[in-house]
Amino acid sequence: MLKEEELDLLISELSDQYGYDFTNYARASLKRRVNRLLLIDRFPSFAELIYRVKTDPAYLTHVVQELTVNVTEMFRDPALWKMIREQVLPVLATHPFIRVWHAGCSTGEEVYSMAILLEEANLLHKSLLYATDLNPSVIENIKKGIFPISQMKEYSENYIASGGKKDFSQYYMAKYEWAKFDERLKSKMIVATHNLVSDRSFNEFQLIFCRNVLIYFDKTLQDNVLNLFDDSLEKLGYLVLGAKENIRFSPIAKKYLQLQNREKIWRKMQ
Repeated sequence: MLKEEELDLLISELSDQYGYDFTNYARASLKRRVNRLLLIDRFPSFAELIYRVKTDPAYLTHVVQELTVNVTEMFRDPALWKMIREQVLPVLATHPFIRVWHAGCSTGEEVYSMAILLEEANLLHKSLLYATDLNPSVIENIKKGIFPISQMKEYSENYIASGGKKDFSQYYMAKYEWAKFDERLKSKMIVATHNLVSDRSFNEFQLIFCRNVLIYFDKTLQDNVLNLFDDSLEKLGYLVLGAKENIRFSPIAKKYLQLQNREKIWRKMQ
């Protein structure tokens, strides 16, 4: 099992040598992931791992991929997407142009879900979706728009539960084991690496998604990231978080109104 001083050494090395700052990530979660890394890559000791990190920059992508969380699906939590469809999109429709930020978007299932909602509301033509993640290898998938065909049945069920009325298969072309999504969805996406720990705001948005990312940060980092979102969100814009996340005890809480207790959508009121 990983010792605390070993975890500190790895965090320091990733920060000093590569600029990836995991200092304020939740310790227990980070420790579990490093232990998993030691196991799957069959390092006989922590010393072997730290040596590899220090001497092999190509190995870094793999380390970052293992230490960051990449679990997502299309129309995850359909009730939330139904609420976006019915309550948020009609407000966004009044804007001349719509900018949406998917922060910590992983492989992009959420971004494509949003593009489909905008398309069905006849808003995609005047929208831009900014898809960002710390991990450069996962966001490459967003540019391709290719997902396993085995997941389409579940995604189709989620889509219908979110209020979708069309045949979900019209949005992709199936080939062998893969589903390639329509180019018109991808054409409205801007994909980039962005580090929520160290990078700043880069635009003003009407809607920001950051789902199931904050739970892996400690309170200090959560507050910093929420302040970043507040700086990036225009007045009366919307912030969408994950099912176990909340802004109730954060510095920005007093400026926001939750739309509904069960669904994690807040509107910036001041």
